[in-house]
Amino acid sequence: MSLRSMTGFARVERDGAPSGFVWELRSVNGKGLEIRLRLPPGFEELEADIRRLAAGALGRGNVQVSLAHRRDPGVEVPGFRVNEALLTDLLRLSDALVSEGRAAPPSADGLLALRGVIEVADAEPAAALSEQRDEILAAFQEALVALRRSRETEGRSLLAVLNVRLDRIEELTNQAEAHPARSIEAIRARLADQVALLRGAADGLDEARLHQEAALIATRADIREELDRLTAHVAAARELLSLDEPVGRRLDFLSQEFNREANTLCAKSNATALTAIGLDLKLSVDQFREQVQNIE
Repeated sequence: MSLRSMTGFARVERDGAPSGFVWELRSVNGKGLEIRLRLPPGFEELEADIRRLAAGALGRGNVQVSLAHRRDPGVEVPGFRVNEALLTDLLRLSDALVSEGRAAPPSADGLLALRGVIEVADAEPAAALSEQRDEILAAFQEALVALRRSRETEGRSLLAVLNVRLDRIEELTNQAEAHPARSIEAIRARLADQVALLRGAADGLDEARLHQEAALIATRADIREELDRLTAHVAAARELLSLDEPVGRRLDFLSQEFNREANTLCAKSNATALTAIGLDLKLSVDQFREQVQNIE
C-alpha cells in the first residue's frame, strides 16, 4: 500500500563537461496535474518530453519544474551582441517621454541594463543540449522518482491521520447507534407526548389521522439509513486507503457523502445528546476532508 500526497520536493544535480545542470521539482495540491516549467534559453525543446514523462509518473498536483544549466569553467565565455532594434525602440519612447517632461534623459548604462538589450551570443546551450540530451532527461526521470518517494513519505503521515479520523467517525456512528434516544421505548414516549399535545390543542381529532401523523413523525425521526450509510462509507474509505493508486478524487467525493449523512442525522435528531453526537461527527468529517485535499 502506498498512499501519496501531492506535496513533495526533489533535486538532482549533475556536474561534468561540457556543462553541469540541476533539476528541482516542487509539487503542491491541485485539482488536476499542472506542470509549470522554467527552462534556460536554448532548452525549450525539452518541454514536450518533460510533460510526457511527468504525466506518466504523477497523477495530480501543481508541479514546478526548473532546470539550471551551469557552464563548465573550462569553456570559453561567449561574446554578446546588442539588440539594436529593441534599443532603437526604447530610445524613441524615451525621447517622447523626455520631450513631454514625463521622464529624465536615460543613461547609457541604464538602457543597456534593460532585459533583452544585450543578448549573449551563446551557441553553447544548443551544443550542450545536443551532447547531453539523454543525460538531462535521465536525470529528470530520476528527479521524478525522488519526487514520488517524497510524496509517498508525506502520504504515510497522511494515512495515519486519516485512519484516526475514520476511527473517530466510526466511534461516533456507534455512539449514535447505541444512544438511548433511539430505543423503541424512547420513541414511543416521545410520540405519546406529541399525541397528547395534539389532542390537547384540538378536540375531536380523527384517530386514524392521528395515527398517520404519529407514524410520519416516527419515520422522519428514524436515522437507521444514515447510520447504515455512515458505516458503509467508513468501510469504503478504508478500502480506498488500501489501494496502490491515486484515490484523492474518490476520497473527496466520499467525504462529501459523509458530510451529507452527518447533516441529515443532525436534522432528524430529536434528542439534545444525539444532536451533540451529530455535531461532533460533522467536525470529524470536516477534519477528514481537509486532509483528503492533500492526497493525489
